[in-house]
Amino acid sequence: MFFELHIVTMDRAISSHLLSWKKSHRTPLLIRGARQVGKSYSVERFGKKEFKNYVALNFDLDPGFKSIFHTKDPNSIISQIELLFRQKITKDTLIFLDEIQECPDAIMSLRYFKELRPDIFVIGAGSLLEFAFTPEMRMPVGRVQFLNMFPLTFSEFMRAVGEENLISYLNSVHISDAIPKVVHERLNSLLRTYFILGGMPEVIASYLESDSFLTCSHIQDALIETYKRDFYKYGKTSEVIHLQTVFSAIPRMVSEQIKYVNIDRESKSRDLKNALHLLSLARVITPVYGTDASGLPLGATLSNKQKYIFLDIGLMQHLCGLNAEIMSLKDVMQINRGSLAEQFIGQELLALEDPFISSELYFWARDKTGSSSEIDYCITRKGRIYPVEVKSGKTGTLRSLRVYMEEKKPPFAIRFWEGELSFHDTILSIPLYMTGEAGRLIDEVYEMVSKNFDNA
Repeated sequence: MFFELHIVTMDRAISSHLLSWKKSHRTPLLIRGARQVGKSYSVERFGKKEFKNYVALNFDLDPGFKSIFHTKDPNSIISQIELLFRQKITKDTLIFLDEIQECPDAIMSLRYFKELRPDIFVIGAGSLLEFAFTPEMRMPVGRVQFLNMFPLTFSEFMRAVGEENLISYLNSVHISDAIPKVVHERLNSLLRTYFILGGMPEVIASYLESDSFLTCSHIQDALIETYKRDFYKYGKTSEVIHLQTVFSAIPRMVSEQIKYVNIDRESKSRDLKNALHLLSLARVITPVYGTDASGLPLGATLSNKQKYIFLDIGLMQHLCGLNAEIMSLKDVMQINRGSLAEQFIGQELLALEDPFISSELYFWARDKTGSSSEIDYCITRKGRIYPVEVKSGKTGTLRSLRVYMEEKKPPFAIRFWEGELSFHDTILSIPLYMTGEAGRLIDEVYEMVSKNFDNA
């Protein structure tokens, strides 16, 4: 299917969060996110649209900008920027410090903007931001606000390809509604396309311009090589080989509990553990922590079990070499034992959380002889814990969900799958393409369940 070129301009959900930050401006903003997820593009669009003046300093493109921040005095910094860019910095100016991890002094200067020039709007962004922080650079609480950014969600992808009507429709669907078959099939078709492309902005832009999966595949190749080149920025050269090993292994191990021997039999566990940590800092992979799920917060009762998801489903399947296979099969969820679907849900759950709070992913597992059980994810909503199962296709047992529910007594359980929207026998089944509506649907079902309980 071919889409009009004018749609290449992408509206991202982060735009509304940036606007919210502007309206309640109290501190400088630091945007966290992996390389190439659209940080610079989003800030530039925001700056040019919402401010009279927009000034961008990219420390990677022009290292000379670093000298501006040898002083901690924001007034001196502002004066130097005014001279260089020949424009007055006012309350209606946005200063954007791009690739800020390349200039630790610029990161440190943000606290002084908060203290001495709170009237000035400053945003910093960096793809390897966590690597710039040292014990000497600890940020005082309240001096800087963080905003997390991820690849495009499925909803953002639909908007990019001009499916606003479908988005509006999904926003209005209730648990009692029957989604027409033709709409259901159309949404699953879009979902399969998203599974191939993923949510990296450059890949989607390429698809909109070329309508070619092959061209998009070349872009994915280039992005993967970019991440690999970054390995030399993470730390010691001796660690690069372990980073490469883990980077290649994790896409094939999504949905599996991590065992170092399954990553590489020849490497030491210590080296692989360090590589996992570094890739997590770079936001190329995200840990999914094992939890007992006995209460909130979920992180209070962690087990020693751990899984990982990759940055992006498109890059994940590309690294697994599944491109041609996906395009030739209608039921993409069956590929790779359903791990693509589990990657998709994890990726969506991360991006749908409050971006001003660092979100984490959890799963539950119980090891008993002859009765082992595992729940793909545990999520919280309004102080309640819900078990989540991700099903490849429209079939499959829910034994682990039943085990969890018998032991933990949640209000109900959630299943993401390719089937229809329904609530039956304490299971809320949500089509994969409606993951973005999950919070609203959970609240709706909880209210319904609570009323039934009260009337019983």
